[in-house]
Amino acid sequence: MERGMNNGQSLWHSQSPKTPTTMLDRALSSRRPHSDADLSASGESGTDESKTKRPHIYLLASNFLSRIGHQWWPCLILALLFLVLLFLISVAFHSHSFVCISRFDPAARIGFFGLDGLESDFGALGVPWCRSKHGKEVEWTSKDLLKGLEEFVPIYETRPIKNNMYGMGFDHSFGLWFMARWLKPDLMIESGAFKGHSTWVLRQAMPDTPMISLTPRHPEKYLRKGPAYVDGNCTYFAGKDFVDFGSVDWKNVLRKHGITDLSRVIVFFDDHQNELKRLKQALKAGFRHLIFEDNYDTGTGDHYSLRQICDQSYIRGGGHSCFKDSDEARMRSKRKKFWEKAVDTEELCGPGETWWGVKGEMRDDFNHTNTPISYNQHFQNSRYVESILDVYWELPPVAGPSLTHQSRYDPARATPPIVADGKHRLFQRIGLGRLDKSVFNGYTQMVYLEISKPGS
Repeated sequence: MERGMNNGQSLWHSQSPKTPTTMLDRALSSRRPHSDADLSASGESGTDESKTKRPHIYLLASNFLSRIGHQWWPCLILALLFLVLLFLISVAFHSHSFVCISRFDPAARIGFFGLDGLESDFGALGVPWCRSKHGKEVEWTSKDLLKGLEEFVPIYETRPIKNNMYGMGFDHSFGLWFMARWLKPDLMIESGAFKGHSTWVLRQAMPDTPMISLTPRHPEKYLRKGPAYVDGNCTYFAGKDFVDFGSVDWKNVLRKHGITDLSRVIVFFDDHQNELKRLKQALKAGFRHLIFEDNYDTGTGDHYSLRQICDQSYIRGGGHSCFKDSDEARMRSKRKKFWEKAVDTEELCGPGETWWGVKGEMRDDFNHTNTPISYNQHFQNSRYVESILDVYWELPPVAGPSLTHQSRYDPARATPPIVADGKHRLFQRIGLGRLDKSVFNGYTQMVYLEISKPGS
């Protein structure tokens, strides 16, 4: 997995004013005669030079304060502390380049980004959410997700593939398990299995439900080199028998599995193909419940995603500017220093200020096939998607970055986490603290779609 980053120290904790001694103590100390031991220790003789030496500045100050009375010195101390506080605030907000800020400390992020730094929807950045036809939402709630998390952690700890590098991490494993268990399908289809981790996750959700797996290389091939998972109740179209999802004779395959109601089937895509293409293929076959694992943000990833399609100027949190001196450009530049997958304006924009997709391209097939598209085409793609959607739901991160120490995705481009930043006790009680921090670094906005019924 991608490496994290050590916590920095906030400027707010680098200085603390010393506790001032009372004015009475200083006044009495200035008048107290020094002992011979004190003088010898300091290298001075016992000769009285008070009439010939210049009075010490603290003695002058003490005498001055003694004259004006003890009732004024608390006010002076408070005024001094107030000035120090103003100085610290000024440095924190105007000298960011000299301050080391921890990405995992919410208070530090407030100092660096302002209050907007903790929000998911602010200014030119935010979460572009695909609009559905009728505004329908998922049935499950945040309480259901929290309860599911507590149940899934011990299941995840028994996974056969402990190091699933280049595959799903904990967040998406939980999302797939939770949605499959909630929807309770009669058949589960996956396109892209890699070593079989997603197959294992689906099996934990539905122990007895038949499965179909489409993957170019059979997972059993990976068993020769290390851990992998092959399911006994799964029909594999893999290896020499591989068939691409869009080329399968689904009517014949579903009939062999006894499936007549396609609303009782879920299809999981982790094949890094253009998601608009896959959506049209699924719609043609009659499938209605789809899950896309890698729903990449605009300017990132190796294929055109639903998140990219729905990143439109008319949607809150969508649409971007390529102007290098804009507020968005400044904010992106700041966030790039903290989040590895954050995208600055230079990375976002291609020739002619093309920001949609990835620099104006519609990527496909693991970034092997890229097609330039106009903004009008990009706009029409979003209108098409909205016309067939009943539900669009992005899986939230399981916990805030101060808890997981993830350093990959930018929280400003993600929905609020299931376990919010600062909920350390809840994080530990659920069991998330037992997991290695690297398993939280694979979040890419997994998304669930429910396609409208024909004619609705």
